[in-house]
Amino acid sequence: MSLKTRLLVILGVTLTVTWSLAAAWLWWDLNDEVERTLDRRLAQSANMVAGLMARLPEDSWAADEVQRASIVAPLKGVACQVTSAQGQVLARTHANMAAILDVGQPGYSYRQREGEDWRVYTLIRDGVTITTADRVAERRSLMRDILALVVVPFAVALVISGGVLWWGTRHALRPLERWRAALGRRHHDDLSPVADTGLPRELRPLIVTLNELLARMRSAIRREQRFTDAAAHELRTPLTAVKTHLQVARRVEGDAIRQAVVHAEQGTQCLAATLDQLLALARIEGAGVQHETDGATVADIVRSAVRDTQEPARIVVPAKLPDARVGVSLELAATALRNVLDNALKHGPAGLPVTLDVDLATHETNATEWVELRVHDQGSGVPDEALAHVTERFWRHSATSGSGLGLAITAAIAERASGTLQFQHPASGGFEVCMKLPQV
Repeated sequence: MSLKTRLLVILGVTLTVTWSLAAAWLWWDLNDEVERTLDRRLAQSANMVAGLMARLPEDSWAADEVQRASIVAPLKGVACQVTSAQGQVLARTHANMAAILDVGQPGYSYRQREGEDWRVYTLIRDGVTITTADRVAERRSLMRDILALVVVPFAVALVISGGVLWWGTRHALRPLERWRAALGRRHHDDLSPVADTGLPRELRPLIVTLNELLARMRSAIRREQRFTDAAAHELRTPLTAVKTHLQVARRVEGDAIRQAVVHAEQGTQCLAATLDQLLALARIEGAGVQHETDGATVADIVRSAVRDTQEPARIVVPAKLPDARVGVSLELAATALRNVLDNALKHGPAGLPVTLDVDLATHETNATEWVELRVHDQGSGVPDEALAHVTERFWRHSATSGSGLGLAITAAIAERASGTLQFQHPASGGFEVCMKLPQV
C-alpha cells in the first residue's frame, strides 16, 4: 500500500468515525430533547384545559351528555378528555378513544389502541381529571424528519471533507513525488548529496540519513579506487623485478642462475608483503575497527608484537607491564605496534636497541583512561617538516626497502579505535613514536 493510500485510509476512517460518533451523539441528544419537549407540550395542554375549565360557570354543562362530550373539536394526532370527579365525561375530542383517554394514574404513560401507540398525560385538578394524548407515530415521523436534517448535512460534510482530504494529501505529498522523480533521473554514478530545498521539514532527517549513506558510499568507492591504483602502482615494481630475474636465469648458467633465483624469491617476498599490507589497510579502512568491551591485555599485545618483529632481540621491553586492557582486538593492536617496532628497527642504527615503554594516562578533557605505547630508537628520525607525511601510504623517508604502508596501517587502526599516533624528537635524542589507545 502506498503512503498516499495509507494516509487517505487512516484519515478517512478517522474522519468517518469521528463524524459518525458526533452524529450519533447529536441524534441521541435531539431524540431525548424532542421527547421531553413533546411531553411538556402534553402537560401544558392539560394545564391549559384545566385553566379553561376553572373559568367556565357551573351551569355551562347543564346539557345532556352527548352535547357535553362534543363541545371540543377533534384534532389530528392529539386527543383530550375532561372527566368529573364522579367519572362523568364533561368534554372530549374523540368519542371512540375511551381505552386511551380513560382516567388513569396521574403523570405520563403509554397506551395502545388498534395497534397504535399513544403517549398519555393525566392531570387531576379540583376534582376534574384532564387526560391528553398524542400519537407516537407522529412523534416518530417528527424524529425521522429531524434525522434527515442530521444525516444529510453529515453525508454532505463527509463527502466534502473526503474530497478536501484527498486534494490536501495529494498536494502535501507532491514534493515527495518530485523528489522521488529527481532521484529516479539521477545517473547511477552520481553520489552527490541530495538537496532538501522545497521539501517538508519532516523529510529532512530522511535526507540527512540518505546523504550520510551516499557519503559512506563515496568513501567506499574512493577507498576501492585508491586500493586499485596503489596495487597497480606498488605491485608493478616487484613484479617487474621478478620477471627480470627469471629472464636472466634462463640465459645464464652456474652461480648466476642461483643468484637470479634468489633475487626473484626476494622480489616475490616483497610482493607478498606489500600485498598483505594493502589488504590489511583496505580491510581496516573498509570495515573499520569495532570497539570491544573485553579487548586485549597490554602484556599480550606487547608479547605478540615483539615476537613477530624482524629482530626481537634488539627490543628492550619493561620488566613489568601494567594490568590494563585496550578496546581493540589483539590482532589489530599487535599489528599496529609491530609496524611501529619494525619501522624503528629498520631506520634506527644497526645493532642498537629499540626501547618500548608502556604507561597509563588520563585525558585531561574527558577523563578517558589511556594506554600509551612509546617506541624510541636512536636514529635521526624524520625532519619536522616531513612529519605530516609519515602516515601517508607509500611515503618513504629514505631509500630503504619497504612498502611505505606500515605507519599508515598503524594510524588507521589508532584512529578507528578512537586513539592517536604521535611523533616527536625527545630532548635526549633519537626519534619516538607514541600510540595511545583507550582502556576498557
